[in-house]
Amino acid sequence: MQPVPFIPWMWRDPSWTEAPEPDEQDLARRPDTGLIGYEVEATDGGIGKVDEDNAKVPHDCLMVDTGPWIFGRKVVLPVGTVRHVDHEERKVHVDRTKEQIKNAPEYDADDHEGYRSRTDDYYAESYRLMPPML
Repeated sequence: MQPVPFIPWMWRDPSWTEAPEPDEQDLARRPDTGLIGYEVEATDGGIGKVDEDNAKVPHDCLMVDTGPWIFGRKVVLPVGTVRHVDHEERKVHVDRTKEQIKNAPEYDADDHEGYRSRTDDYYAESYRLMPPML
């Protein structure tokens, strides 16, 4: 039996997203925009916050402002890395380490397909070497 392949662009558990009512604006329907300002926690500590520019990236990503941790760089994480969302604590827990996130491909808005391909490859290898902790 083959393991289920990692799909970085899909929420693992849609119940973590608090989807608004269908009659609200399209942007408001994106579950990721409701996470703006949430702290983001890697398996070994905090990495930053979901950035206010999150709506500028595809709905299957989270833009994270890392602050001084990696020289103010913003990183884009596929939503498949999200292990748990704690709405009470306003935290998004991802199942990758700080180092794995730091070494992920840098987001390139001008090369969307290339970025997705590099990210697919990077995280597929990451999950092959270190499966998610559920």
